[in-house]
Amino acid sequence: MFLGIDVGTGGTRAVLVDRRGVVVASAASEHAPIHSEHIGWAEQEPEDWWRAAREAIAASLAAAGLTGAEVEVIGLTGQMHGCVMLDADGNVLRPALIWCDQRTQPECDWLEAKIGRERLIELTCNPALPNFTLTKLLWVRTHQPEIFARIAHVLCPKDYVRYRLTGEYAIDMQEARCCSMSPTGVGRKRLRRRRKSR
Repeated sequence: MFLGIDVGTGGTRAVLVDRRGVVVASAASEHAPIHSEHIGWAEQEPEDWWRAAREAIAASLAAAGLTGAEVEVIGLTGQMHGCVMLDADGNVLRPALIWCDQRTQPECDWLEAKIGRERLIELTCNPALPNFTLTKLLWVRTHQPEIFARIAHVLCPKDYVRYRLTGEYAIDMQEARCCSMSPTGVGRKRLRRRRKSR
């Protein structure tokens, strides 16, 4: 049995699919409303995603008459670009700045001035955009340095749920690249050279 989990913006969905590709059961749990202290800001509590994931998973298993032991594989997807900041013990340091948060235009401007638009695209395959995780981290560095100093792990929303499920910190390369945090092109070649030289 395969379990798919989608950590969306408005809620988390779980679906059980058998080996023939037949959907056996599905369920969803809504998230708490997005918190927006100022116009253009958008934050969510990662713990609320975890609550919703547990509820959706439990409901789909109950609907199928299955137990967690019968799940062979788990696949995750979800809203991209959210910035979940954890300390060294895996504790959430602040609410996550999610994909639709637009407060980081000054950080985008700083990146382009410091690195250059074309160079940034060459290194990460992306321009600096307010919804990307990297610019959100820079905003926290500028406006909440006491929190920034404690960051040990940065995850996206689905990766936080994966961490809660498994205890492992991970992000897939596509998501990291889309967050402007993974080298591509020239940057990836340099990273490969560095790994080979070790």
